[in-house]
Amino acid sequence: MKKTIIIAAIMLLVASGASLDARTKKKTSTKKAATATQVIYTGDIANKVIGYNGTTPLNITIKNGVIENIEVLPNQESPSYLKRAKDKVLPQFIGKTVAEAKKLNADVATGATYTSEALIKNIKMGLEQAKSTPASKKAATKKKSTKKRR
Repeated sequence: MKKTIIIAAIMLLVASGASLDARTKKKTSTKKAATATQVIYTGDIANKVIGYNGTTPLNITIKNGVIENIEVLPNQESPSYLKRAKDKVLPQFIGKTVAEAKKLNADVATGATYTSEALIKNIKMGLEQAKSTPASKKAATKKKSTKKRR
């Protein structure tokens, strides 16, 4: 009876050690797959880009080489024109890789042209400051490889 209990205890220890090892490996692989997020503030970069009533600074959030969010920071633009420009311009960039967004010929909002153009210039100037990430390199590699195949 004692042998059975001792053997069961040893098996339990071995099994718990194996599961602990599996959990440790899982955490290690998660660390390798950590996301690269950067936020670019355009207030200093594009301080000479003027909309209708002044500068329009932005925070551009890039995650793994893809534009995740663009936040318009406090500015002097008229709220109704700014909303019109934001609603038209920002969705054109969100979800694109940095390389795609740099090449994008974005449309402006009718009636809010100066504000739209200022947002577009801010975004493009901000993207010039973006650090290269694995996702944007992969996208560039895919495009190059498809061009070579043709």
